[in-house]
Amino acid sequence: MALKIDDLPGAIRQAKKELRAALPNYREVFAEVEAAIIAEAKRIAAQRDRGEDVIPEIQFSDITAQRVTPDQIALVKARGACVIRQVFPRALVQGWDQDIARYVETNNLDKHLENRAEDKYFGQLASSKPQIYGVYWSKPQVLARQSESLTAARVFLNKLWRNESDGRVHFDPEHVPVYADRLRRRPPGSASLGLSAHCDGGSVERWIESNFRKVYRHVFAGNWRHYDAFDAAFRTDVEEIASPAVCSMFRTFQGWTALTPQGPGDGTLQLVPIANSMVYILLRALQDDVAEDDLCGAMPGRALSIKPEFHAPLFEALSSIPGMEAGDTVFWHSDVIHAVEDEHKGSGYSNVMYIASVPACAKNDAYLKRQLPSFLKGESPPDFPTDHFEVDFTGRATAKDLTPLGRAQLGFDL
Repeated sequence: MALKIDDLPGAIRQAKKELRAALPNYREVFAEVEAAIIAEAKRIAAQRDRGEDVIPEIQFSDITAQRVTPDQIALVKARGACVIRQVFPRALVQGWDQDIARYVETNNLDKHLENRAEDKYFGQLASSKPQIYGVYWSKPQVLARQSESLTAARVFLNKLWRNESDGRVHFDPEHVPVYADRLRRRPPGSASLGLSAHCDGGSVERWIESNFRKVYRHVFAGNWRHYDAFDAAFRTDVEEIASPAVCSMFRTFQGWTALTPQGPGDGTLQLVPIANSMVYILLRALQDDVAEDDLCGAMPGRALSIKPEFHAPLFEALSSIPGMEAGDTVFWHSDVIHAVEDEHKGSGYSNVMYIASVPACAKNDAYLKRQLPSFLKGESPPDFPTDHFEVDFTGRATAKDLTPLGRAQLGFDL
């Protein structure tokens, strides 16, 4: 189900009225939250400035050998993100990168891009879009999604969540459906093509929609210290406002796989590695200096913008991810603030495949049923702009390229 709001200013005013009535001391509670966030952001910034890693790193071999320690897991859950090293052999991924280059060049993708559908999702962000290609069904993307190794990494990530509470199972962490997403191919020297700080997975809905309010029930009740960003309760029930590029699946983690070496300064990913920063964002919008019909600039059907004028303390912790090699992956919690560096100052392409961690649940099964015809026809998936570039592309992946795991992940068995 998609959420529809006819009178957004009225809905915002009503939501604020209800939320403040339920939390009369919203000013005092926010003051506590702000102090805690400022302290945590300063601590992360100090670590970063000392040259220490602020994004946890895990070796994929430690996942397969079950050697990941409780301390490592606790840090991933605190930071809401991690880099997983060597999920794929470097040579394999280098070959994939070459295959993708041939795929887009042979099929004249650049000419298609001149007529692409407008992607308004990032329209309110200060920076424009990075070089995102509306390509979903190249063979390397399909092979990576259905691989045993990346599947094992994502099962590990899914299991970091509490998937059962109050006698209800929210999702199955062992099964990893496909959420087909795009590619980034960013040449060296590109400037002003990053993405400003934002969150995905809901904007105004977080305050207005009833199940989103249940997700954040502890925050809105003032018991913000009881909020657990990894509690899946109600997350598979939320309803988003339908829009091209608004994810309507439940993702435990967003993520991408590096196709080329890249690191700070190469136009790469930046994160605010504070898993519960959404507590600050939610309560900030209820404060008296924000207009009654405004949620700190949140717009329906868009990324949730994080703005210096409203969310200044969070920016101190904004940090580039560490250097990545081909075959490494990075994942960040679906509520974690992220951005893309404006300028690529490196010497080589900065290329990635966007592949998230997604668990099996009724919400996601419903999306698979809508997505499967897109794969079979080579069309853009339901959540994305309707470019349908790949319908007549030579070399596109087909059902013949799927393993039994790949077929199950795409929903052939539903």
